[in-house]
Amino acid sequence: MGASRAGNINEASFINYLPAARRVQRAGAGGAGRERRPWCGWEPGHGMLRDAFWGEKRPNCEAFCLAFLCNRKFSRSVPVFAFPNRKKLKSTSKYIYQTLFLNGENSDIKICALGEEWNLHKIYLCQSGYFSSMFSGSWRESSMSVIELEIPDQNIDVEALQVAFGSLYRDDVLIKPSRVVALLAAACMLQLDGLIQQCGETMKETINAKTVCGYYNSAGTYGLDSVKKKCLEWLLNNLMTHQSVELFKELSINLMKQLISSSNLFVMQVEMDVYTALKKWMFLQLVPSWNGSLKQLLSEADAWFAKRRKDFEDDIAFLESEQGNAFLSVFTHLRLQYIISDLASARIIERDSLIPSEWLSSVYKQQWFAMLRAEQDNDIGPQEINKEELEGNSMRCGRKLAKDGDYCWRWTGFNFGFDLLVTYTNRYIIFKRNTLNQPCSGSVSLQPRRNIAFRLRLASFDSSGKIICSRTTGYQILTLEKDQEQVVMNLDSRLLIFPLYICCNFLYTSPEKKTDSEALLENLES
Repeated sequence: MGASRAGNINEASFINYLPAARRVQRAGAGGAGRERRPWCGWEPGHGMLRDAFWGEKRPNCEAFCLAFLCNRKFSRSVPVFAFPNRKKLKSTSKYIYQTLFLNGENSDIKICALGEEWNLHKIYLCQSGYFSSMFSGSWRESSMSVIELEIPDQNIDVEALQVAFGSLYRDDVLIKPSRVVALLAAACMLQLDGLIQQCGETMKETINAKTVCGYYNSAGTYGLDSVKKKCLEWLLNNLMTHQSVELFKELSINLMKQLISSSNLFVMQVEMDVYTALKKWMFLQLVPSWNGSLKQLLSEADAWFAKRRKDFEDDIAFLESEQGNAFLSVFTHLRLQYIISDLASARIIERDSLIPSEWLSSVYKQQWFAMLRAEQDNDIGPQEINKEELEGNSMRCGRKLAKDGDYCWRWTGFNFGFDLLVTYTNRYIIFKRNTLNQPCSGSVSLQPRRNIAFRLRLASFDSSGKIICSRTTGYQILTLEKDQEQVVMNLDSRLLIFPLYICCNFLYTSPEKKTDSEALLENLES
């Protein structure tokens, strides 16, 4: 009887199958001409059924019969063998943990810390680098039966020590995300490498808006570089795509500086939105007691800074004041050239008076010369991939696609006559250099060919902000003629999960070539 037939056992067939499964029968040794009947027999020594009709071993016939017997009540008696009951033995690990650690039997050393005592065993404590060093050599503690531990780290508490000591007596430890930082601190003090690694893995798996800043700081304190890197990646992906009041409050100045300076920041909309996010963040750093919603945050921040403007002289920006000076290093990483290229954004920057006027004057001058090069010097755009230039000075912009469909958009701002239309349709992302086909609110370049350097990234996130799937084109140079379009990414529908987040980096002009004297002066200044 094969697996398919065993799966169809019912009360009627069960009566025939089970006795047959336990009888020792053999097909006759007569020749090939002897008729072979379809019955099941138990083959001793193998624990398997032999189907005499098919001549195959079927390991699951009796299992199905017994399962059926255990789950059904019968109106008639069924002949079955009695199987001996097997008592599950307690695992060695559980026995050791209960008897030696929890009960403290045969303890040869007592550890005292934070007002608590643990009756432990030197042979188990030597798994810890901390105790292994203590018990070896000529240290005073090597001959003591009671040891008082000093706990200098405030992150360590009694519960963390209990779990850390207990980990020496068992194979695995269940780590709660709410306790992982305290346990990591204890593991680092006791030099428990395996537990440190497990804490790191737990942290990586449970990064979210509530834990990311705490994990980042703890990873820096206890030397978990891989966790620190994961937290930074999470923040670059979620700072703009999933903003929250709580996250803005927790982000330190140094951490925010790293995020704003990165070309990998997943920007939604345009650079002006990065400025707006910084304005909200700075307000919450200065007024941490504010407890409104994210929707109320921008208007509250604008009102607060407007009141402060009245206290300063007209020529002093907020970042030049005593209160604002601490945030200067963060705002220097804004890519202002992509903010002042849009009239509405430039007016808001002037109105807010957060940015020093010297910064803006320098950027206006830089953009004016870039426009003249594009118009009069026939600059057609980047000729080669300059990764340093792209990462430090590229335009950052993005878009959220809530559901599958057809989309077409452009990002605001003057891009030196290059009107770039982006289309998503039928799982393709297409770039088009619009010149004459579509209406445009600004002037467009009529040069036969224009180049752009770009990188396109796509990502979908789960509810905790972790990337589910992602794609990137890497940095590329694209040459487009007037009104030409080009597919830049073809997506596999099996990998598409909405909402879908799109982020791009662009360079529309070539970097300005510096004369030898300018380069020398720049080096001297730096």
